[in-house]
Amino acid sequence: MKCEFFIARNIYFNGDSAAKRLSPAVRIATAGIALGMAVMILAVAIVIGFKNEVSDKVIGFGSHVTVSGMNEEAYLSSVPVSVDSAISDAIAADRRVRRIERVAETPAVFKTDTDFAGVLVKGIGSEYDTAFFHNSLVAGRLPDVYGKTPANEVLVSAQIASSLHLDTGSSIYCYFIDGNSVKARKFKICGIYRTNFSDYDRLYVLGDIRTVQRVNGWNDDQYTSLEINLHNRDNVKPFTEELFFSLLGQHDKYGITYFASSAYDKNPQLFEWLNLLDMNVWIIIILMSAVAGFTIISGILIIILERTSMIGTLKALGADNRAIRKIFLFLSSFLIIKGLIWGNIIGLTLCGLQYWFKIVKLDPSVYYISAVPVEADWRIFLLLNSGCMILFLLMVIAPTYIISRIRPAATMRFE
Repeated sequence: MKCEFFIARNIYFNGDSAAKRLSPAVRIATAGIALGMAVMILAVAIVIGFKNEVSDKVIGFGSHVTVSGMNEEAYLSSVPVSVDSAISDAIAADRRVRRIERVAETPAVFKTDTDFAGVLVKGIGSEYDTAFFHNSLVAGRLPDVYGKTPANEVLVSAQIASSLHLDTGSSIYCYFIDGNSVKARKFKICGIYRTNFSDYDRLYVLGDIRTVQRVNGWNDDQYTSLEINLHNRDNVKPFTEELFFSLLGQHDKYGITYFASSAYDKNPQLFEWLNLLDMNVWIIIILMSAVAGFTIISGILIIILERTSMIGTLKALGADNRAIRKIFLFLSSFLIIKGLIWGNIIGLTLCGLQYWFKIVKLDPSVYYISAVPVEADWRIFLLLNSGCMILFLLMVIAPTYIISRIRPAATMRFE
């Protein structure tokens, strides 16, 4: 064991050491590091949780990637497309793909005796993953799309149900406008969901894909889009780009050209807004790092001034400035590690409390969620701790150069 580390360890850990009689400024320095790390952990966890929560809701209403008609770029377009089995099998064989689903969507109007609302009826089949809507149920059940005949029942949001004064078991007339003709259907409300994502809750209605196909006059192999969900959202952009170019110029048996797009392409403003949150995190990290860094600098300066007699003695015994600086760098690392450990304990404890008990609430109409979300990414936390450790050690190098100005004769004269 090196002599410098041995001395630093004894200064910090021994019974008659600075550990028991550190000045308030040094304790404040350690507390500053702990507080800064706790705030950084909270900021990162909240932003990751918020981005993932909102992204999951957007993906829940749609998918990571869709294959639709080339001229299907309008939000409420109902241009049908038919993806042949060779293409769908090739997509499903990709290891990045979790599942593929066929959906049919069409705009409609729900009308009661006193109210009406424009909606988008999304028809799903037996292959559709209903976990997102199942987890959002507040009453009733999902539409039964497994029967031999199309189900005349729909799942509506709590927002639509409230505006039209509907409940489970209620009947509602739905009008589909196709050019100059109007088709009417009577649906039964089988369930009510709530995601707090108001932009989508007030629009989406879940029904049977066969009902939508019949209303639109489509064949059984025609639908609005083929929805593709991936195992990892990090693969969305490269997968979409590869699929887009592989389908470029190809068309289905009805002459509709294939068009591949991602959820990011369809909701650019939303995802750009979420990306702007990263800037807030960086600002918090920079500010907290600066505050914690300056507190540890002041703390190590105080320790050096308190240990001038020891520094003078070591120099008289032949230790050079570099060796003595190493002692205080080791001592600084002990203080930094202690501060980081306490910061992690405080930060992760607060994250856990918020995760399990939802202590801090939010207005769903503004933030799309009812409580502050937190999500842990251990890779980012490890990187954050490593970066802070290195940064703080680099910041305390400069103050240790004051050691070179301490002279043994001056320090030992008054002993």
